[in-house]
Amino acid sequence: MLIKVKLFASLQRYNSDMQAGQPFEVELPEKSNIGALIKHLEIRANEVKVTYVNGRARAELYRLKDGDEVGIFPPVGGG
Repeated sequence: MLIKVKLFASLQRYNSDMQAGQPFEVELPEKSNIGALIKHLEIRANEVKVTYVNGRARAELYRLKDGDEVGIFPPVGGG
């Protein structure tokens, strides 16, 4: 199945061909979840704070469907 992915802030380095927040497509096996997507992208789990699927916050175990759009955000620091 094809998933559209948007990586934000520091996570953009995992797909340096695109600008932060610009969607790209990823092919995953049917019944994959967000955790499998993160692993496929080789993003360390501690670098992910929030994930959205089609504009709604979802947990790592959320099962993806063909055509879903996933946004992945890192923890944010500030001061």
